Amino acid sequence: MSTPDAVLASSQWINDTFPFFNEIGKTLAGWFSWIKIGAWFESLVNWMTANLDPFFTFVSDVLGWCVDSLTAVFLWLPALVFALILALLGWAVRGLRFGVFTLLALALVVQMGQWKDAMSTLALVIVASVIAVIVAIPVGIAAARSSRVSSVVKPILDFMQTLPAFVYLIPAIFFFSVGSVPGVVATVVFSLPPGVRLTELGIRQVDKEMVEAGEAFGAPPAKILTRIQFPLALPTIMAGINQVIMLSLSMVVIAGMVGAGGLGGVVYQAISNLDVASGFEGGLAVVILAVYLDRLTASLGNRSPVARARKAAAKA
Repeated sequence: MSTPDAVLASSQWINDTFPFFNEIGKTLAGWFSWIKIGAWFESLVNWMTANLDPFFTFVSDVLGWCVDSLTAVFLWLPALVFALILALLGWAVRGLRFGVFTLLALALVVQMGQWKDAMSTLALVIVASVIAVIVAIPVGIAAARSSRVSSVVKPILDFMQTLPAFVYLIPAIFFFSVGSVPGVVATVVFSLPPGVRLTELGIRQVDKEMVEAGEAFGAPPAKILTRIQFPLALPTIMAGINQVIMLSLSMVVIAGMVGAGGLGGVVYQAISNLDVASGFEGGLAVVILAVYLDRLTASLGNRSPVARARKAAAKA
């Protein structure tokens, strides 16, 4: 007898020997039959769609304008010229080798014919990441300064991180129809948690003696936050921003299923048509963008005064 068959046989034996377990289960199911989570959530979505349509229209117009404008800016210059600008930025931030790698990698994207879609994806990632960071940092600071806020925020973040990414797209489509806007909204929600968590962690890890010294000199809480806690926590906060950008890029690709366009749309069409060549080229372009954004943001975090001081202390 195979293992699955043995498991099924033992389960049947337990049910036959102890039938009261089934009766208890049926009783509990009857008691809680009034709980219909899915139906309640659907009613909430329908109510919001019917009563908050002006708000969703406004958000859709603003986000659509941001994405379209940023994409137009990226595509305004010739592809190789803009690739050279990005390579020079990589050189300035990380070094010559990274600059050369960036130029060659982006030239490969141009050669594959994926440049327009790559710039559309980059615009989506930047818009979603900026919104996520604007929300995440204040929430993380509030959670670090108040245990009550932290106790409320943590289960919400756990829920946001464990909910499957595809589920975010369902209400986003109801609120904003198809296109780039629901992709941006779903991406913001999906990428927000690490920014909040690492901001809170960075603030909480600041040496209490440093904070007490600032308080002893009469510095108000705002000055302590901006002059002591935030600069010392900056490397950890930048790590959170890095994770926000990486999750945004992964979610933007998934959002190609709802018409967000960009490389996500290329990959989704390749899957639908079983086009191996197009799917590989779109996936490779995504990898190039991911490597560029990851190395760039990581280097920005390492260039902070605190990170430099830690490196110097480690070498000493």
